[in-house]
Amino acid sequence: MIKKILIANRGEIACRVIRTVKRMGIATVAVYSDADRDALHVRMADEAVHIGPAPSDQSYIVIDRILDAVAKTGADAVHPGYGFLSENALFAAALEKAGIIFIGPPVRAIKAMGDKITSKKIAAEAGVSTVPGHMDLIADADEAVKISSSIGYPVMIKASAGGGGKGMRIAWNDAEAREGFQSSKNEAKSSFGDDRIFIEKFVTQPRHIEIQVLGDQHGTTLYLGERECSIQRRNQKVIEEAPSPFLDEQTRKAMGEQAVLLAKAVGYFSAGTVEFIVDGNRNFYFLEMNTRLQVEHPVTELITGVDLVEQMIRIAAGEKLALSQDDVKLEGWAIESRLYAEDPYRNFLPSIGRLSRYRPPVEGVKHDGTIVRNDTGVFEGGEISMYYDPMVAKLCTWAKDRTAAIDAMATALDGFEVEGIGHNLPFLSAVMSQERFRSGNLTTAYIAEEFPDGFSGVHPDADALRTLAVIAAFAHQVIRQRALQISGTLATAGRVTAKDWIVALADAEETVTIETGSAQSAVVFADGSRFAISSDWLPGKRLASFTIGDRVAEMKIDLIGSAIRLRWRGMDVRARVRSPRVAQLARLMPVKVPPDMSRMLLCPMPGVITSVTVGVGDQVEAGQTLATVEAMKMENVLKAERRGVVKRVTALPGQSLAVDELIMEFE
Repeated sequence: MIKKILIANRGEIACRVIRTVKRMGIATVAVYSDADRDALHVRMADEAVHIGPAPSDQSYIVIDRILDAVAKTGADAVHPGYGFLSENALFAAALEKAGIIFIGPPVRAIKAMGDKITSKKIAAEAGVSTVPGHMDLIADADEAVKISSSIGYPVMIKASAGGGGKGMRIAWNDAEAREGFQSSKNEAKSSFGDDRIFIEKFVTQPRHIEIQVLGDQHGTTLYLGERECSIQRRNQKVIEEAPSPFLDEQTRKAMGEQAVLLAKAVGYFSAGTVEFIVDGNRNFYFLEMNTRLQVEHPVTELITGVDLVEQMIRIAAGEKLALSQDDVKLEGWAIESRLYAEDPYRNFLPSIGRLSRYRPPVEGVKHDGTIVRNDTGVFEGGEISMYYDPMVAKLCTWAKDRTAAIDAMATALDGFEVEGIGHNLPFLSAVMSQERFRSGNLTTAYIAEEFPDGFSGVHPDADALRTLAVIAAFAHQVIRQRALQISGTLATAGRVTAKDWIVALADAEETVTIETGSAQSAVVFADGSRFAISSDWLPGKRLASFTIGDRVAEMKIDLIGSAIRLRWRGMDVRARVRSPRVAQLARLMPVKVPPDMSRMLLCPMPGVITSVTVGVGDQVEAGQTLATVEAMKMENVLKAERRGVVKRVTALPGQSLAVDELIMEFE
């Protein structure tokens, strides 16, 4: 059996692999860059080796540096995680030459499936359904436009060596094909060192469904059901689930069998994933095969009970699979939400900084039988770096059915505390509450269709407003009683008091009476509605559970000046509880007008300016490209919102900018 494994990766996947490796009694080795010197995966491993500067092309994807770390530590096997060198055939071959076990598929399979052009040709020859497209290399943008027009718009422009949404663009016309081709090449070269591009037909109303395969070195290959990965943003998966709410057993079986056919065609062993695009009639087409562990593998583990990392290790060690296809049973439902360091209120732009607070929900089996799992690679006080993928954690829930799994996820998200960076927790919570998501009506255009103007938070409906008003009134009374006790003016602790107050939140006002007793309080509205409420919340406690009648609401609560900030189910409101007279005066206060920033182009995220395409005095038109910013390996093109003349340019290519730092100003 393998004795020591070096994990050639970082972040949550390195931590996740280390957990299984340690459980198996195998020694672990971590590698780290300058930026990751104090990272969680370094702390978890038995040994750690420094491999270079922060940029991944000077550390994590430099094969010689990983090989040096293997030699220094005497590791006899390497697990690559996902990303970085996980699908690099040269890396796998170098390990093989050095006599080191690569915990992944054989080199020939990586080569065959790692190139998306070659993989589609092999898939077609193996009898797997494929998407129409141009699989040969494309020389330049002019050829890309010509090919796109011949295929018929919309088309998908993709990096041949791509993955994780990088190097991918959808084009609906010639202009987008031209621009998308160049952006895809730039991202592909930056992320993978390979700028080859191909184009295929973009299937409308598509669902992204993938099949997990597992094969040993003795000829046995299985499929472990499917994962629905249709909730995507910029071709990057955000929410996944297993199984898919769309597939019937017949389609599941057909997709699984085709995935196995493809795996066998390239002599595949280890864990791998065959990705398909599925249309509204359940016709499915091969997209690509990922010759590695997928980011979203935990949902498969939760519904099958199979530890995929353990199986990869045992297969690499030459063991036979201990299960057959008939042994694979899909039980219950699992949901995964990817927590990203991205600000949903700023069009999901990357956010970096220190995690001043990081408190995930408690993992394990809950009283109702649901399961919470959180795969992460960060800790409170740690830094989110601009050099790597913005994923902070993968929160998963399991339950007996889909509705219960979604409800468990909504509750877990409510109890997840993250401060110090912009993050997408409110967005994830919002999706869990949407009727379209809960009904399973998904496509890869879900986010664009449901949030066409971006995400601005969830506006409370009438029921939510009442719930928030009750909690705000209760919190106000707790604060008031505490102040009275401190000042010594409250005669009797636990005395019942009654008082009229005005609760203002989300542009609405409610007149309430607060009744406070020793065991339970109540909030009575002007229309006579009465809500009993109890909680152990005290000022300073930032996460609290409130019981209102027979319902329980867990939410984040903060005191900001005279306001009570409440965050719950994607809502973020500030409530103010005032006496009638103070409320009357507050209505007379003028509203502060924000400064006019319309003549300035500000950097929307922390990143590096890779290009500035205009100069002082240039006339620009609406939609014209002004500059390009790269952050977390994603290229972001900044365009003019309206016609104007450039007055001054303050940023140059290669310059690192903070969020909202000035790039240029217009007359």
